[in-house]
Amino acid sequence: MASQQHLEKMQLRQNYRNLWHTDLITTIHRHPLYCCFALWCGPCASYMLRKRALYDDMSRYTCCAGYMPCSGRCGESKCPEFCLCTEVFLCFGNSVASTRFLLQDEFNIQTTKCDNCIIGFMFCLNQIACIFSIVAMIVGSDEIQEASQILSCLADMVYCTVCACMQTQHKVEMDKRDGKFGPQPMAVPPVQQMSRIDQPIPPAAGYPPAAYGQPYPAQGYPPAAYPPPQYPPSGYSR
Repeated sequence: MASQQHLEKMQLRQNYRNLWHTDLITTIHRHPLYCCFALWCGPCASYMLRKRALYDDMSRYTCCAGYMPCSGRCGESKCPEFCLCTEVFLCFGNSVASTRFLLQDEFNIQTTKCDNCIIGFMFCLNQIACIFSIVAMIVGSDEIQEASQILSCLADMVYCTVCACMQTQHKVEMDKRDGKFGPQPMAVPPVQQMSRIDQPIPPAAGYPPAAYGQPYPAQGYPPAAYPPPQYPPSGYSR
């Protein structure tokens, strides 16, 4: 029952209106330095990004941002820094995904189809590598074992690369939030708005909705170019 409710809440992200400031494909050549940092030191980047996503207020911290069954049950309130370190090193993938969900729910950001394809390809490649490893262990064939090792290496490379691009995407989004791309940073939201997985409809916070132009008048017709004709009053004779 709880898993079904979480699935329904996650499906609400499909109705979000805003987009990421940069997509996964363009993060490498737009921000190569941070992307390299996130690639070679992923847990450190994940720690700093989660803390920054919480506006440097660790009293807001919950394990996996409240999106996992263990959230709130790990003693986070007593030592949030240690719990976050444990999360980013032992559950690195969940830490990256939780920060992503946190930003999406705060700013009503949807994931583009291209980004979904990249993330889906990463997961599929990991599953295929796992299946090949199991088959190689059962059959005992050297060829299948070598193929499984190549697939596992390729899956690890794709996984690390996609996670680095995702963390760079999160960093750019928080740069936008903090006013590094504009003159006015956004205000810190209340604590209860930092995680919205338990709310049926996301509140009106974050970026303003996009404008789609001025609507036409009633019946969908544009205004007349000329004024209507003037008729003489009744009873008038020449």
